[in-house]
Amino acid sequence: MTEAIFSDFGRKLTGDSGILRLMDDLGSPPPPGIRTYALGGGNPAQIAQVESLYRAEMERILQDGRAFEDLIGRYDGPQGKASFIEAVASYLSRSYGWAITPENIAITNGSQSACFYLFNLLAGTCTDASACRTRRKILFPLVPEYVGYADQGIEPGLFVGIPSRFEDCGSNTFKYFVDFERLESYLAGHRDVAAMCVSRPTNPTGNVLTDGEVRHMASLAARYGIPLIVDNAYGLPWPHIIFTDDATPYWDENVILSMSLSKIGLPSLRTGIIIARKEIVDALSKLNSIVALASGSLGQAIAERLIRDGSLISCASSCVRPFYEEKNRKAVQWVHRYFAGGDYAVHKGEGSIFLWLLMRDLAVPTKVLYRKLKERGVIVVPGEYFFFGQDESSSLPPAESHPHYSKCLRLNYARPDDELEEGIRILAEVYKANRR
Repeated sequence: MTEAIFSDFGRKLTGDSGILRLMDDLGSPPPPGIRTYALGGGNPAQIAQVESLYRAEMERILQDGRAFEDLIGRYDGPQGKASFIEAVASYLSRSYGWAITPENIAITNGSQSACFYLFNLLAGTCTDASACRTRRKILFPLVPEYVGYADQGIEPGLFVGIPSRFEDCGSNTFKYFVDFERLESYLAGHRDVAAMCVSRPTNPTGNVLTDGEVRHMASLAARYGIPLIVDNAYGLPWPHIIFTDDATPYWDENVILSMSLSKIGLPSLRTGIIIARKEIVDALSKLNSIVALASGSLGQAIAERLIRDGSLISCASSCVRPFYEEKNRKAVQWVHRYFAGGDYAVHKGEGSIFLWLLMRDLAVPTKVLYRKLKERGVIVVPGEYFFFGQDESSSLPPAESHPHYSKCLRLNYARPDDELEEGIRILAEVYKANRR
């Protein structure tokens, strides 16, 4: 049999990538005789109070006549489950005063799929009515940024990243900031930007953009007539894995807000929620019908009543946030204990389920450290994958020039305490054996 010939698109999406390594690690068995410390993936913790909500709702569905059979036996429309969309629109408009209706919401098979749709819908080669072609790009204002974005462009060179500023916060802690001077200069000089995109909280660092920063970026989006995509997978009102008080959800007609049910305990049910103006929602619905026919219904059905009656939001606030805030505190404490004496720092923990660990005196790239750690059963994500988005005009420094490139690791602290502490201890041991 001859070797399969893949298209350029096929080779791009099947080549090596950070997100492929991450997901492969989630499913790969450990080496024989080695315990695994799974600090690399994006799986949320399994929280008993959250699980009991979903179990009770599933049991209610099973006991409700033919509700279960209709749920698994019928497609929803390509926009999503109408009653779920109405529940989300009603809650968000009532809680935040946003002028949204069900026409402003589309459901996808996870927010990862939604970002793939959005990036390639808005950016790439564009042909206008006069047959004039331009290439438009997605701009990431705060790099390092989520590894899952990096390889989602169908066309090459789709992404541009603005290197972050950073400040020492003392006590082996630091924080990233948007370089607004550089961002505004780039937007003023490059009319080929199709949209900006940020995650809030930021994956991988746990940074939370303030209300002022988000409004500043939203005003820039309005000035240049482009959308601001805000990935809210860890934010308010659910799953509420935010530990600061300056992070109010924001939406206007220039904002595309991406939400999810994954990090509040339903990762395998792949339910992404997009809030946008009607034109974008219509386009996403059409893309969904071509690529997937419809989105999965189970996550929507389980969460619908819990959103409508406020149970999910109440659980996020009273249970999920405190759970992760305490986990973050413990993880940082263990890092400081086991890394003592090293030239290290942890990004200030403001949200998400990750620690971003900087090792300034590391003698090897973190991709090499990743392999050494994997031999000991500790799974992490090397930091190089989060520095992406090259500017072909050379008006921005390359991602590799950031002083934190090849010096950072992302750790998931949602694992059980004993696994997390021992994984951090082994990580510190391997780090200290590979210092300059």
